[in-house]
Amino acid sequence: MKFSAQRDDLLHPLQQVIGAVERRQTNPIMGNVLINAGENGFSLTATDSEIEIRAEQALIIDQPGATTVPARKFHDIIKSLPDGANVTFESSAAKALVKSGRSRFTLATLPAENFPHVDALVDPQKVRLPVEQLLRCIKATAFSMAQQDVRFFLNGMLLEISSERLSCVATDGHRLAHCQVATEASPDEPVRAIIPRKSVLELQRMLDTRDAESELELLLTSRQLQVRAGDVQLTTRLIDGRFPDYNRVIPMDSNKEVVVDCHSLRNCLARASILSNEKYRGIRLALETGLLKVSSHNPEQEEAEDELEVEYQGESVEIGFNVNYLIDVLSTLETENAVIRLKDSASSALISPDGSVDSRYVVMPMRL
Repeated sequence: MKFSAQRDDLLHPLQQVIGAVERRQTNPIMGNVLINAGENGFSLTATDSEIEIRAEQALIIDQPGATTVPARKFHDIIKSLPDGANVTFESSAAKALVKSGRSRFTLATLPAENFPHVDALVDPQKVRLPVEQLLRCIKATAFSMAQQDVRFFLNGMLLEISSERLSCVATDGHRLAHCQVATEASPDEPVRAIIPRKSVLELQRMLDTRDAESELELLLTSRQLQVRAGDVQLTTRLIDGRFPDYNRVIPMDSNKEVVVDCHSLRNCLARASILSNEKYRGIRLALETGLLKVSSHNPEQEEAEDELEVEYQGESVEIGFNVNYLIDVLSTLETENAVIRLKDSASSALISPDGSVDSRYVVMPMRL
């Protein structure tokens, strides 16, 4: 196999697929990227057996063929070359040669026929969506996914698509994020799938490089999801589990409503968090008419207090939260103001952007 390409024509598809490669593998070939060169160009494929990402690049190929090379070494080599450099890739026997200017790199290869692939989708349902709609929902919810929770169905994001609505939901048991947008996707059957955490993050990274006004195609079965956007394709297994009924978690009986500037509150919380307990990250909010008091303390008897003017008329209330959860929500909101709805010190808070209910965030209180 032999071809020549500009640095960026190699680096861009490499950056698209490299996230699928785990840093530690039991099978050496899982740390490699599959390079498949045909008449019209080449494709790069990486996998960890749960997720597979393939990126294509149109190019004139001198000699077709296929091989695998160490993914991260190949990526780092191409990334280290100067902008605009011309790269020649050539493989034979058990070695691959990468040349650019006066630089030469020889990489060990493994046979392409030994490279593992995820199972092909059988009779999938197809749904077309604007990239902007799915990306917006992922960005608004992904931070609430659990990490390595024993409740495996929380280690991902719930995707729902109906005839008029696309929604994403994520929760780690302490907080919940829900975002929905109107859509004209009109799937043949309503979609309800739990996408694993790693696949969600790679999908977000993949869509970030796409034109927001372009379309993507979802192919779904009961066990797999494939997303095609331009010259990149991501295939992932789905989590087989029952996602919690999130509508039961969203409080509907809140009787206190606070309107606050997102930027000001986020900065206020960040300052107070400096002296919070490093393990539990607890912070106290004391609300009274027109004023929000924020305080924290730690085992070293250090304390922080701050005040912020807010729009609020009602009874005084004090409630504790994990400060990181509040900052995560405020960092996600795109509006100037946030609306926080409360009931009492033992009930969850409902946070949403001012003037919109498309995004809703539930944060459980903590006892301080």
